[in-house]
Amino acid sequence: MSVIAPFPSPADRHPIVAFDRKELMRILDLYGRMVAAGHWRDYAMRFEADVAVFAAHRRHSERPEVRIEKRPALRLKQGAFSLVGEQGQLLKRGHDLGGVLAPLERRLMRLVGP
Repeated sequence: MSVIAPFPSPADRHPIVAFDRKELMRILDLYGRMVAAGHWRDYAMRFEADVAVFAAHRRHSERPEVRIEKRPALRLKQGAFSLVGEQGQLLKRGHDLGGVLAPLERRLMRLVGP
């Protein structure tokens, strides 16, 4: 006997959290500058039902140096965006992606001497 599986309906599908175009452009712009500075070499993205994650790696074989997470469920509390360090510690959380990425952008600043 054969078993017939029902075709999934749109009501059965769960929405997936993702970065919108402006957020992804901002993250990839930072990633490109960090690659040019020699800090990062690889990245990975993960999209699930409750979280979207952008992970930046020094090398592809290591754990990510930082993770940028978007959790819309927290947007009314601490903020939807968070910056997580290599050991899993929460470095920054906020409602605005620019404020969350500020610690990483400070790494790129260099003092120019006379």
